[in-house]
Amino acid sequence: MTNELPTPEELAAEVREWLAQNWKGLPKQTDPWVSTPERIAWLEKVVDAGYAVPSYPKQWWGREYPHKLASVIEKEFRAVRAPGSRLDKYSIPANTILMFGNDTIKQHLLYEFLTERSRTCLLYSEPGAGSDLAAVRTTAVRDGDEWMVNGQKVWTSGAATSEYALLIARTDWDVPKHKGLSFFVIPMKQPGIEVRPLVQITGESHFNEVFITDARVSDEYLVGGEGNGWRVLQTALAYERSIMGDSGRGSRNKSKADSLVELAREHGRLDDPAIRKELANVLALRELNRLNNARAKASAGQGTSTSIMSLGKLAMSHILHSEARLKTEIIGAEALLAGPENPEADDINFLTLNAFFTSIGGGTDQVQRNIIGERVLGLPKEPEVDRDIPFREARRS
Repeated sequence: MTNELPTPEELAAEVREWLAQNWKGLPKQTDPWVSTPERIAWLEKVVDAGYAVPSYPKQWWGREYPHKLASVIEKEFRAVRAPGSRLDKYSIPANTILMFGNDTIKQHLLYEFLTERSRTCLLYSEPGAGSDLAAVRTTAVRDGDEWMVNGQKVWTSGAATSEYALLIARTDWDVPKHKGLSFFVIPMKQPGIEVRPLVQITGESHFNEVFITDARVSDEYLVGGEGNGWRVLQTALAYERSIMGDSGRGSRNKSKADSLVELAREHGRLDDPAIRKELANVLALRELNRLNNARAKASAGQGTSTSIMSLGKLAMSHILHSEARLKTEIIGAEALLAGPENPEADDINFLTLNAFFTSIGGGTDQVQRNIIGERVLGLPKEPEVDRDIPFREARRS
């Protein structure tokens, strides 16, 4: 690669040619938390070509491209339905360690994460520290060149199949709660880490609770330095909210057309004024959210976070609930049915229940409203009586 940047047209032609030579499709991935050998092999090709993280430094498999050129690559990959482009937008662990990790952890894990050789989960929330993540009580105590971790986490997706986890833990109880936290990448496949699935209202076990007893993590896998965990966590959460704001988690029946207009037409409701009004509202919200997310990404450089991402995350939550209500209204009494013999109704009922996934995960809707009010609109902060006292003196649930 030369230092001279290609034009968008030149880059598009290059990517199209590369995809024509290399993209042959992939077998269906039944478990999103377990990568197939074919997918890993494909991602290795994408990463090695510099298309996975084009905004990254060249030292770390990037091309140092600006957002405009990186988007050209993403567009060409989407045109042929090929995965793996723009992981510099979508990979929470890779983006976090690129910004805050030392060279050792980057050398050990960055390629592993980008190629999905190693999968990661997020060990953030605890039974007494969900919306208030700064109140975590899982502890990490230094023991030579390692840290010993004890505590409990909950609402962890993919914990049973992940090789690593992004962990927020308390390393100092004698300073205010936000200042006593540190951020680690901890190996999951070790004695002392027990994963128990949680059954959701949808019947899935997408989440888990994780019990940690004397688990160990190398000091080299401390990300951002001791006591700087809150800053690292905010960046990781911003990436998570950006991803959720882009897409959310909707229908599980991807084989059926997900067009609201087509659904209304199939059920003879497209000429209903009330349906048309709600349909226009949902489609307008989706377009508005798309533009807002583009603005958020343009205003945030690599490794930085922006509170505007909370707008996208909150908007997607509202969109999914609105879409579920509209689909239920379109099919009418059929929505009372369930089971595989009623796939359309079953899928819509799943969407209705699963919309709460986005309302809770990555920070609840209420938390997003607080962030928007305080950091975007400049409204007064809520009183926090425990913000400036040592955490060991703070009241706990």
